[in-house]
Amino acid sequence: MTPQRRIAVLAERATGETRVAATPETVRKLSALGALVAVEAGAGLSASISDADYRAAGAEVGPVDSVLAGADIVFAVQGPDPALLGSVASGAWVVAILDPFGQRARVDAYAAAGLEVLAMELMPRITRAQSMDVLSSQSNLAGYKAVLAAADAYGRAFPMMMTAAGTVSAARCFVMGVGVAGLQAIATARRLGAQVSATDVRSATKEQIQSLGAKPIFVESVAGIEGEGSGGYAGEMSEEYQRAQAELVSAHIAKQDIVITTALIPGRAAPRLVTDAQVASMKPGSVIFDLAAPQGGNVEGSVPDQVIERHGVKIIGYSNTPAHLPADTSALYARNLFNFVSAFWDKEQGGPVLDAEIGDAVRLTRGGQVVHPRLQRQDS
Repeated sequence: MTPQRRIAVLAERATGETRVAATPETVRKLSALGALVAVEAGAGLSASISDADYRAAGAEVGPVDSVLAGADIVFAVQGPDPALLGSVASGAWVVAILDPFGQRARVDAYAAAGLEVLAMELMPRITRAQSMDVLSSQSNLAGYKAVLAAADAYGRAFPMMMTAAGTVSAARCFVMGVGVAGLQAIATARRLGAQVSATDVRSATKEQIQSLGAKPIFVESVAGIEGEGSGGYAGEMSEEYQRAQAELVSAHIAKQDIVITTALIPGRAAPRLVTDAQVASMKPGSVIFDLAAPQGGNVEGSVPDQVIERHGVKIIGYSNTPAHLPADTSALYARNLFNFVSAFWDKEQGGPVLDAEIGDAVRLTRGGQVVHPRLQRQDS
């Protein structure tokens, strides 16, 4: 009889991290596959999940040492400290959001410990992996939260209101970057009653913007846009297009009350979208929410977790926006992990066996070596 695979779920230790990598729902589903799930005591409290909830779902709950003892797979949200995993056997999986390009020393430490580390944020953007895509699930709620935070900081109402005392004009909201977060930001701002416009380097997003009832703001006169990146991500623009877009955006930003920026390029610093001069062109009392603040920021002057006021404009950006909605972001992240493991669960092996297409995309280390091609290129 094949022994049960033990899946350990850790409490998060990073400052401000409120999410958890499993919920009672996914514990039950993992148990149904044949896994034994052990959850560190207190792991779900910030996400409104008690230890009793985990026990009722069939999980073992206890201190970190007992949870990790004999673990075959370790689930976490952010990559755990390698020193915490000293009791985990060589060859065990660590599945988390790992920031491999920003935390390279940690990746090397995982390799030295003989762990097989899988970075969920490197999941390929292919149809069969959509349900495993943690960037999409977390970005969706981050886009929603960005608009709510901006609305809270804005000193006026979002929708147009006609009252006996006069009319309140609708807020003008401009979304820069129309990926998953940007599309949700558009939809949320529209639901709140704002007049919404949006832009992106990828011309294909124009129809998506219009489908949500927003106005697309695009450069029409310049050919050679290079914004269609690989894997569904935005790439880089030609210099000519960058200049034309900067002129168009500058004129548009000056008329906006709310700006939401969402642009990221995986493995690189966030592109600068809004300069200090453009901030200065906005009306006093306007608000900018920079979703890319922790990656260097799309907005000049943005600082994670601080409200920066420049030229009478508030610039906001959280270091971890999904952590501000922990119950829902945890539920979606936990389902991503379950969908990932269950898609490759081999009954004869009693555990998951990855194929090359997805395994090679997310695997950072194996057999004591760093094996991901992008990290290997950094070493060469």
